[in-house]
Amino acid sequence: MAYTTIKNPGLYFNTVLYTGNNSSPRTITGVGFQPDMNWSKIRSESNDHWVSDAVRGANKIIRPNGNDDELVSGSGGYISSFNNDGYVIAAGSGNNNNFNKSSGTMVSFNWKANGAGSANTAGSINSTVSVNTTSGFSIVSYTGNANSTATVGHGLGVAPSMILFKRRSTNSNWFVYHKSVGAGKSLKLNAADAESSNTISFGNTTPTSTVFTVGDDGGDYGTNYPNGGTFVAYCFAEKTGYSKFGTFVGNGTAYPNSPFIYLGFKPSFFMWKNISEGGGDDNWNMVNAAAQQYNIQDAGYLQANNATGENGFGANEINFLSNGVKIDKASSYHNQNGSTYIYMAFAEQPLVGDNPATAR
Repeated sequence: MAYTTIKNPGLYFNTVLYTGNNSSPRTITGVGFQPDMNWSKIRSESNDHWVSDAVRGANKIIRPNGNDDELVSGSGGYISSFNNDGYVIAAGSGNNNNFNKSSGTMVSFNWKANGAGSANTAGSINSTVSVNTTSGFSIVSYTGNANSTATVGHGLGVAPSMILFKRRSTNSNWFVYHKSVGAGKSLKLNAADAESSNTISFGNTTPTSTVFTVGDDGGDYGTNYPNGGTFVAYCFAEKTGYSKFGTFVGNGTAYPNSPFIYLGFKPSFFMWKNISEGGGDDNWNMVNAAAQQYNIQDAGYLQANNATGENGFGANEINFLSNGVKIDKASSYHNQNGSTYIYMAFAEQPLVGDNPATAR
């Protein structure tokens, strides 16, 4: 039987729900650790997703649902700092609708790395890396050199399973590497597009235990162009009982014969996408256990590539179990016959070794 070194997943990834009150500054608590990456979204209405991190600085924002460059807080309203149990929303009303709108329902996803990071010289491009090798997560900041096969150190000690890339200094799509898609293809986090052939962005080279490869993709600026451009990469490695990255194939059949995805843990967070085709039903769908009362994820879902608020599921569509996820409905964004879906999942409670998990 497999064992996990992570007895309490909530020490490395945690979801916090709160209601906005339009006050500033405001301290959000309950994370359980000092977050190094924060992904926040208002659930109750349409407004952007916001991501900040400790390497770039808490007051610097990039939008998963957009391709614009990094935004830096000037008038306030962004996160101003991370603390040992959460973060502080800055004084000023400029963008408080994203973090703290009066009576708005908010969600924030938080990951632990290792603060502002340190120098990493493992690749041909030097980087600044904040890494937590226990949970398999690192934040990598680097400056591009427009080389077609440059390498960048990620600090994980094992090959990452998924990497989210964003150019900070100029408008650019988010590029996604996923181990199940491979380094010769790519996806865009800010779009519903299907996987596409792309031997440039990742140099057609699978990441190693020390580096990932980035290419001179001059047409879209995604990973290493132009010379002097600034980039951030969020790297995730799979850890038994804590995180899982993989695929499932839809069968077009509703419960009870619909797909089951074994994770080895009770999930806290699950994001999935149809990579076989692109369109309005092929978004990066996100559900989390914190917003649900029971196993069935019918409180609603967000879409990483869209600013829309939480969309309500019908009854019995996604089911969080003690050891994985059951896709209970047949539809193009859930379970289309013959379509391949990738996923990213983090644990609420492990189900390996001596760590029994129970459903709600």
